[in-house]
Amino acid sequence: MTMLQTSAPAPVRLVFELDRADNPRLYDELMLFQKGAKRVNRLRVLAYDGLLAQYGALGLATVFPATVTAARSAASGAVEMTNAVFDPGLQE
Repeated sequence: MTMLQTSAPAPVRLVFELDRADNPRLYDELMLFQKGAKRVNRLRVLAYDGLLAQYGALGLATVFPATVTAARSAASGAVEMTNAVFDPGLQE
């Protein structure tokens, strides 16, 4: 008798450097915690909250309806522009 084996997704490992000049707010927030698990967990929470906010799961529309509506309308054209950054270069 064989058991059906399902493989778990592989964990994502990230190693990166963050200079204060790159993102001062994020840098200052992370520097509140000592190097190690607490800092990593804070980054994980910030990333997850950002993901929820990006997809509207945090309910920001009820707190700031005009701001969210304006941001969504501005972002609608920005998506194509952002994606165009990764297109092949223009031919001259």
